[in-house]
Amino acid sequence: MYGVIHRILLNERIAEEVLQDVFIKIWDKIDSYDATKGKLFTWMLNIARNQAIDKTRSREISKEKKTKGIDLHVNRIDRSEYVEQKIEGIGVHEVLKSLPEEQRFVVEHLYFKGYTQSELADESGIPLGTVKTRLRAAMQQLRIVVGTS
Repeated sequence: MYGVIHRILLNERIAEEVLQDVFIKIWDKIDSYDATKGKLFTWMLNIARNQAIDKTRSREISKEKKTKGIDLHVNRIDRSEYVEQKIEGIGVHEVLKSLPEEQRFVVEHLYFKGYTQSELADESGIPLGTVKTRLRAAMQQLRIVVGTS
């Protein structure tokens, strides 16, 4: 979970803080977890991802972005400074290979690189409706492949 949070926030201190918040949120909301809708880890990872994205929209991050140099924001798609999360260890990489390239591109950028649908549409030149359609199709395909439909 830390890897996903850090990929989105690019700040170790803030990522650690968000991770603590995530564990508290998981503890408080564990009653809302429904095993019929997916695996516990996936549910927890979505909470972590959403908390990190919410943090990027916070005032704290906005102020920090204004004070940093522009060179930190160049090449957003190539984020080589990220902490690599071994997604192969949980089998996600193999499952994503079953998707067509355009769907895999959308899933990887939205879920592993922290893009919003609008950001991905803007930066990749793909219409927003197409991003949404590809994501929906990918999720349907992944449900079939994983067998949680």
